[in-house]
Amino acid sequence: MRSTESLGSSHGWRRLRGVLDDGREVFAKTGAASEVFASEAAGLRWLGEAIAVPEVVEVGPDRLVLSWVREESPSAVAAERFGRSLARLHRAGAADFGAPWPGFIAELPMGNSPAPDWPAFYASQRVLPFARQARLPSSDAALIERAVERFAAVAGPPEPPARIHGDLWSGNVLWSGGSAVLIDPAAHGGHRETDLAMLALFGLPDLDRVLGAYHEEFPLAEGWRERVPLHQLHPLLVHVVLFGGSYRDDLMNAVRRVLAL
Repeated sequence: MRSTESLGSSHGWRRLRGVLDDGREVFAKTGAASEVFASEAAGLRWLGEAIAVPEVVEVGPDRLVLSWVREESPSAVAAERFGRSLARLHRAGAADFGAPWPGFIAELPMGNSPAPDWPAFYASQRVLPFARQARLPSSDAALIERAVERFAAVAGPPEPPARIHGDLWSGNVLWSGGSAVLIDPAAHGGHRETDLAMLALFGLPDLDRVLGAYHEEFPLAEGWRERVPLHQLHPLLVHVVLFGGSYRDDLMNAVRRVLAL
């Protein structure tokens, strides 16, 4: 690189803004050798077949280099464009519930082994493994297991695997080029309501416009709003594992809402 600027660190990785010898601006993430960089690169390339993501410039065991995204302020028009493009991403589909590369969310390994249907995948590869890591009281763990037993009954009409981002909170949505560019995926074949529930978890500018445009492009099954807590169980468990008990109340509220479906 011709020059670099530190952007701090996150999850143990150094983050850099750089300029290559040919003048291109890039974002680089570096750290100890890990499969996480190859996993993220694979997910970005897969998502990039259907939606705007940074270009993978280079990937190695200890680094990932991406094209720089020039950000701009969000707008109502950009939100509507994002909603339609997200619908098209989901409609692009996946071969299975799961993915052919190792999964990660932040620095945490995450299973991507295929399952025959989404409730089975969500239980075996997302909720139960993180519930075991969360070190919750036994009463909480028992309620989560009861909720898992209800997944098939409350998941809504069966849908084919959607091509999803998998960690679509607002910090992974960069407004650029009059729409959105997605970063830091945990991409896999999943349920499209998962991405929408993640957007709702921590909020997004003009989310109602995003959802309205999405629904016009790719209508959602009846009852999807009531199923939001179901799809939020996994990200809330991840936050309990990463950050501790401050997220426990939100998690258990979502568990109780699933049990009430």
